[in-house]
Amino acid sequence: MSLRAWLAATLGGLALLTFIAATALIVLTNAQNRSANTLGNSVEGLHLAEELEIDLLIHFRLSGVAGTVDTSTSQFVRGRTLQGVEASFPQLLNGLRQNATSEAERSLIREVDTSFNRYLAAQRAAARLPLSQRMSRSIPSLDSALDSLERLVQFNVDEAREAREASSDLNRMGNVVGLVLCGLLLVSLVASTLLLRSIALQPLKDISQAMRRFGVGRKRTRAPVAGPTELRDMARTFNEMANGLTHQQEQQLAFLAGVAHELRNPLSALKLSTALSERSRTQLTPERMERTLALVGRQVERLDRMVGDLLDATRIEAGKLELRPEVCDARVLARDVVELYRSSDSGHSLQLEVPEVPVPVRVDPDRLEQVLTNLVSNALKYSPAGSRVDVIVRSDESRVWMSVRDQGIGLSEDEKRLLYAPFQRLGTTSSKRVPGVGLGLTVARRIVEAHGGDIEVESSPGVGSTFSVRLALAATMEVQEGASVSPDSLH
Repeated sequence: MSLRAWLAATLGGLALLTFIAATALIVLTNAQNRSANTLGNSVEGLHLAEELEIDLLIHFRLSGVAGTVDTSTSQFVRGRTLQGVEASFPQLLNGLRQNATSEAERSLIREVDTSFNRYLAAQRAAARLPLSQRMSRSIPSLDSALDSLERLVQFNVDEAREAREASSDLNRMGNVVGLVLCGLLLVSLVASTLLLRSIALQPLKDISQAMRRFGVGRKRTRAPVAGPTELRDMARTFNEMANGLTHQQEQQLAFLAGVAHELRNPLSALKLSTALSERSRTQLTPERMERTLALVGRQVERLDRMVGDLLDATRIEAGKLELRPEVCDARVLARDVVELYRSSDSGHSLQLEVPEVPVPVRVDPDRLEQVLTNLVSNALKYSPAGSRVDVIVRSDESRVWMSVRDQGIGLSEDEKRLLYAPFQRLGTTSSKRVPGVGLGLTVARRIVEAHGGDIEVESSPGVGSTFSVRLALAATMEVQEGASVSPDSLH
C-alpha cells in the first residue's frame, strides 16, 4: 500500500467520522428544536385554554343566570363587561387554532368551538326565560364547554409531558452519541499515529540509519525494503546507489590492481633484460643486443600505450580533451595504421580495402589514428594467429565508415552491453588472458563522439566482430602537392 493511499484512507476515515458527528449533531439539534417547539406550543395552548376557561366562568357569572350580579363580583372581574368577555372568546379560540400542531388538537379545538357556540346560544335562550328556569337551561351547555376545555387542557398537558420526556431522551442520546464519537475519534487518532509510526516512520528511520552507516564507511549496509510503496522505492533506490558505488569502488580497486599488474610485467621484462645484459656484457653479440633492444622497445611502447590511455581517460572525464581538426583523407589514416601493424610482424593477415577516390573527413588525425590503432590492436589480440583482419573505408553522400573486421572470438550480448564501460576487459571467459587495463574502447568511443560520430559493433560468439567508426563526410578535400596518394599505395 502506498503512503499516499494510506494517508488518503486515514484522512477519509477521519473525515467520515467528522461528517457523522456533524450529521448527528444536526439531527439531534433539529429533534431538540422540535421538542422545544412542541413544549412551547403545549404551554401556550394550555395557557390559552385556561384563559378561555376562566373567561367562560366569568361570562357565566356576569350573564346573571345564577342571579343578580353584586358589587363584589364586579370588583372581582376588574370591571370587565359581559360583552367584553364574550368578545374575547373568538380571539382565544383563534389563538388556539394557530397554536395547534396536530390534527387531534385541532379536533379538540373544533369541539371547544362547538360547545362554546352551544353555550352562548343557551345563554341567549335562557335570558328570555324566567329566572327559575335559566339555570336548568344553561348549566348543561356550560358543563359541556368546560368538559371540552378540560380535554384540551389535558391534551396539552400530555403533549408537554411527552415533549419534555422526548427532550430528555434526546439529551441522553446526544450525550451518548457525543461520547461514542469522541471515543472513536480519539481511538482513530491513536491508531493512526501508531500505524503511521510502524508503517512510515520506522521504515524512514531505518533508511536514514542505513544512509548514515553507509556514509561512515560500512559499505555493505543496505536499507530494508519495507513500508509504503514510496519508502520501498526510496529504499530500492538507495540500495541500487549503494550497490553501484560499491561496484564502482571494487572496479577501481580491480583497475588499480590490474594497472599495477600490467605495469609490473613490462617493468619485470625491462629489469630482466637489463640484468642479463649486465651479466653477459662480455659475451653480448650484436644479434643478442638487437633482440634485447627490440624487447625493451616493445615493453616501453606497451608502457607508453597504457600511460596514454590513462591520461586520455583522465582528460576525457575532466572535459579537457583537446582536438585539432583538419580536413584529411580517411584512406591515408587507415593506410598508416595498417602499415604500422604490418611492420610489427603480428602473425596475422592484415588487409586494407579503400575506394579509388579521396574520402575527406574533418578530424584530428592523431586522435582518429589513435582510435583506429586501438581497434586494429584489439582485433589482433582477440583473433587466432594466422587469421585475417580487414580494415575497410567506405562512404556515401554524407557519411564515412572506417571499419575493422576480424575472425576472432566474437562478443556475446552481455559483453556488448559492457563493451564501452571503463575498466572492462574483453576475453575474460577465454582461456587466453588478454593484456590491457580496459580503457582503450572507452577512450576511443569518447574521441569519436567528440568528433560528432559514433562507433557501431556487429559481433557473434565464435564468428568475429566488426567495429565501424561513423563520421560526417567533409564538404571538400584539399590535396596538397606532395600529399596526394595513389590507389596502388593504399593496398
